[in-house]
Amino acid sequence: MFLRSTLISLCLLSSAFVMSAATAATDPTPDEIQNIIKKFTQKETDFAAARENYTYRQTTKLTETDPAGGSFEVVEEVGFDDRGRRTSHVTYAPVVSLEHILMTAEDEADFKNVMPFVMTNDTADQYIVNYVGREKVDEISCYVFSVRPKTLTKDRKRYFEGQIWVDDQDLQIVKTYGRSTGHLGRNEDQQFPKFETYREQIDGKYWFPTYTYADDVLNFKDGPSQRIKEVIKYD
Repeated sequence: MFLRSTLISLCLLSSAFVMSAATAATDPTPDEIQNIIKKFTQKETDFAAARENYTYRQTTKLTETDPAGGSFEVVEEVGFDDRGRRTSHVTYAPVVSLEHILMTAEDEADFKNVMPFVMTNDTADQYIVNYVGREKVDEISCYVFSVRPKTLTKDRKRYFEGQIWVDDQDLQIVKTYGRSTGHLGRNEDQQFPKFETYREQIDGKYWFPTYTYADDVLNFKDGPSQRIKEVIKYD
């Protein structure tokens, strides 16, 4: 009886292993990787165009946490005027109370363009994209890619550097992790936090940025370090 039970268990385990091995996702070939990059870049291009037809509210709050200090907060409504033209206006912006750091034009550009990162056909050539592997994000099977700018242009354009998680079915970015970067002047001591942005499928087709979170220490060259917490919500 013991022998029979053991054999049955071994058979079941063996069958389970074979089924698991058969269903396990494999890494794509180099040619397939290039095709995936091309396809998800097109999907991101389509999403970027579709997003221009949506209205949304972006709430940004940054707080100095260690050492404790003040905060920066702004609520911005993005919509359309009566002629159908794209508009953006601030609806809430209390007095900035930051005590240890200063907000810069680069920070504001990052809030709007880098943290809700989208890689389109127009911007793809500016980046080096490499396949990293496969990983799940909230049970969503994804391809993971590393992304970094080929060069930092002197026009102070802002770029993303980090990793992106691309849904292997919809071929759209569902998660972003990294930091913003760009060319700065020789004597500028600006530091930028690592952040994580999540997307959600809002309209049943496209994945929209909905939440960005950062909790990082800014290590300045010419002054004390500052820990900050930053939250951006897109409604």
